[in-house]
Amino acid sequence: MLKESVQTALDEIRPSLQADGGDVELVEVSEGGVVKVKLTGACHGCPMGMQTLKMGIEAHLKKTVPQVTEVLGV
Repeated sequence: MLKESVQTALDEIRPSLQADGGDVELVEVSEGGVVKVKLTGACHGCPMGMQTLKMGIEAHLKKTVPQVTEVLGV
């Protein structure tokens, strides 16, 4: 159930990432609420990737899915 909620939340922000040529792929969701994602496309290796991950993706996931405690890039 948690994984499905996280995937739905990622799908909500995916169009914004795709508009800049990037994307995000869900890798894993732990029972403790730690989400692992992989930035792809233009987001992979982008100097602003960490900011996108923390201030964009993590902020949205924490707001949308309260069980999320942290988002890590892999």
